Amino acid sequence: MKEMAVEEGYIPGGDDWWDTGEGMKFLRERKKSSDFDREVDARLKLKAKKGDVVITSYPLPWLTEEGLKVWLSGSVKSRAARMSKRDGTPVSKCREVLSVRDGENRKLYKKIYDIDFGEDLAPFDLVVDTETISEARVAEIVLRYVKGRKD
Repeated sequence: MKEMAVEEGYIPGGDDWWDTGEGMKFLRERKKSSDFDREVDARLKLKAKKGDVVITSYPLPWLTEEGLKVWLSGSVKSRAARMSKRDGTPVSKCREVLSVRDGENRKLYKKIYDIDFGEDLAPFDLVVDTETISEARVAEIVLRYVKGRKD
């Protein structure tokens, strides 16, 4: 999606760009047509088919059989706390951003693909509850799972 943001004249930078004013503006613009999201997802499906890549995508697990799919679950409270620590933003502001983002994603993916985003976890090979564990522990769990599948 960042590739397409650049094509649209934006300058996305950093993991937190989506939560900035410019990133949120881009997300509002994309809501005007589902063609944009369909194009992003078509590009991601091609990348997944090639393999040897890690893709962060909300709808992709429902759209392709390719790859290992991992869902990282956590409450808005815990996600906002991590986001606040990462971005240096007040937790209350992070909760607002997450609430908007989550709601918009649910509506968007329901409309475009009839996906029950955040509710239907059937496409996922692994679900990790991140509520009370560190980022390092999450990575350890996922890596152990990946290594176990290769054996």
